[in-house]
Amino acid sequence: MRTTKASTRGSKISGRGRGIQRATPRLMLGLALSLGCLIGCEKEYRAVSAFDYSEKAKRDYDAAMDDFDAKNWESARQKLAEVKRNYGYSRYARLAELRLADADYEQDKFAEATAGYKAFVHDYPNDPEIPYARYKVTMTQYDAVSASFLLPPLEERDLAYVNDAHASIRACLNDYPNSQNAPQLAYMQSVVTGLLARHELYVARFYLSRDKFPAAVARIQYSLRSYPDSGLEPEGLVMLGEVYLKTKEREKARVVLELVLTRYPTSPFVVPAKHYLERLAALGKQG
Repeated sequence: MRTTKASTRGSKISGRGRGIQRATPRLMLGLALSLGCLIGCEKEYRAVSAFDYSEKAKRDYDAAMDDFDAKNWESARQKLAEVKRNYGYSRYARLAELRLADADYEQDKFAEATAGYKAFVHDYPNDPEIPYARYKVTMTQYDAVSASFLLPPLEERDLAYVNDAHASIRACLNDYPNSQNAPQLAYMQSVVTGLLARHELYVARFYLSRDKFPAAVARIQYSLRSYPDSGLEPEGLVMLGEVYLKTKEREKARVVLELVLTRYPTSPFVVPAKHYLERLAALGKQG
């Protein structure tokens, strides 16, 4: 009996082995089909994910811009920051960075806006939005100058930020002379140039009032040389003539005063120029 049971048990085991062997080809075929399906599904999933990534970035950016257009600045900033953080490989991340600077500008946060636009120009030098970003740099700096009119007189302050605006506007005009913003930039340049020239003449007048004649001459000449077309050339030349009269350099005084008459015949400073020339003539008669 033992022998029979053992034989029977062995027969059953052998039968199972043969069954597995017979099932193996079918199992392998099923696994291969399942693997192919998984690979195909993965490829399809990846394609859909890339599409969804771009669509989600656009959707979130548009939602942020709805708040931006409504001037809901706190919500707009939060959503734009999320677009920049969540979709770093999307075009909308860069646009969000630019819109964050725009939000600062719209709120008159000129220092923050300038920093934002400059960072964009630095980080993405070949981006198609660079002309816009550079133009906005000039606007933030120029508007900062305009806002400073509420502070003490411009002549009495450090004008480093005005110099920055002057340099940015000049560079933008040189690089984009045919831009639609060129006329506005040219106007801004004339205003800022006039402010800088006025500051130099203010300092020159200060030195002149204290009989520091070489320093006065240096500031006037610097103004005339560095800020042409400021509109203050006649005033600067008359002041220079006045200094030369005080230092008894009569020929130099005559030359610059006559320059006012020939180059700027319609300027109000023709009147003091003629007055000083009459004084020179009287001094000449006296020897």
